[in-house]
Amino acid sequence: MANITKRGNSYKITVSNGYDITGKQIRESATFTPDPSMTAKQQEKALNKFVIEFEESVKNGKYLDGEKMTVKDFAERWMKEYVNVNLAPRTQEKYSWTLEKVILPQIGHLKLSKVTPLHLTSLYNRLTEDGARMDGKEGGLSPNTIQKYHVMLSGMFKAATQWMILDSNPCQRAVVPKVKQKQEIKFFTDEQALIFLQALDEEYPRTIKGHTRIDDTGKPYQVSDYIEKQSIELQFKVYFYVALYSGARRGEIVSLTWQDIDFSNRLIDINKTASSVKGRVIVKQPKTLTSNRKIVLPDIVLKLLRQHRKEQIEYRFSLGDKWIGEGDYVFTQWNGKMMDPSTPYQKFKRVLELHNKKILADDALSAKQKEENLLPDISLHGLRHTSATLLLSEKMDPVTVANRLGHAKASTTLDIYAHALEKNDKAASDTLDHLLTRKQAR
Repeated sequence: MANITKRGNSYKITVSNGYDITGKQIRESATFTPDPSMTAKQQEKALNKFVIEFEESVKNGKYLDGEKMTVKDFAERWMKEYVNVNLAPRTQEKYSWTLEKVILPQIGHLKLSKVTPLHLTSLYNRLTEDGARMDGKEGGLSPNTIQKYHVMLSGMFKAATQWMILDSNPCQRAVVPKVKQKQEIKFFTDEQALIFLQALDEEYPRTIKGHTRIDDTGKPYQVSDYIEKQSIELQFKVYFYVALYSGARRGEIVSLTWQDIDFSNRLIDINKTASSVKGRVIVKQPKTLTSNRKIVLPDIVLKLLRQHRKEQIEYRFSLGDKWIGEGDYVFTQWNGKMMDPSTPYQKFKRVLELHNKKILADDALSAKQKEENLLPDISLHGLRHTSATLLLSEKMDPVTVANRLGHAKASTTLDIYAHALEKNDKAASDTLDHLLTRKQAR
């Protein structure tokens, strides 16, 4: 039978939970604070409900005492019972790092039930101060980063309330630094996209440092520095074409197998994704159901895929037993294993660097021509942004674009790529102006 003691505006509920090995009675207690907006009858009903559920959880061994457990203790339990069971490995890694490096050093020692909105507000404010960054750079963390930490903590404290360890979630009343407007999305214009595709076919000079060689007789000789031409490897050219024309994510493309390519129907089947977690590459199902999708590709991309497939088979046979790849991946390392998800990014940045360096060194181009042919420094994800932006700016319906991107709702697509609609909005304005002006002139 639970013992209920009124303390001011709250109630302390104590339940006997057997005896320990010394014969001492074990008691578990919890605090219930009724909603002041409720009537007295409603508060009484809510209290009785809480008492029954609390007593049942204690008897069934499901109760953990938030007044005895620290934030650190609960965080470990939350990671084990929820995060590591329900969330993606990449998210598990992020949450574990955030807790260990950012959150627990600040509030890990506090009793879980004693954490207040003020504790969290103070934590967030300290993260904005100089010295809060882990990379040694000046200044504090951005509001966007702190908002992500707040979302994680809110999820953790929500679990504590669902597991009846806490009565309420302190994150709900904490003050979080205001998030600035969304960072501007970087992408190629249609002209820049064409320049980029052309850059994949260019040859670039590479300086080979002087070194020693061995002639046919076995005699060594010295070779001076020299310049040779290099071109972009075919598989990277194919990768970038697929990225630009499909709008798929990096991990989705790098995990493609040849079984996912339907040459007859011009389709690629996006059914998995790859990511690096603690230095280990993991291939898993996409995060959401809508991320599983089939995307139609144009003939130019399929032609490149066929060419890449042919060369890969020839190379595979030449490598013999050294080819250890499993999964028949489209994009591979030298030995057939799936390409590391970070590799395309590095190569993409290298292409931009080589192209811009070549343009700047071309004395035959005027200053204006150089400016027009230089490519902006965007991220590899910018090819996905470019694909979506160009489609929307050419009046492709948002639902189709959302399906290609794997967004659950077209509204998500429109929210991210609202900038792409400016061209359509201007065209709509010009159309109305032309239409109404013409009618007024009659």
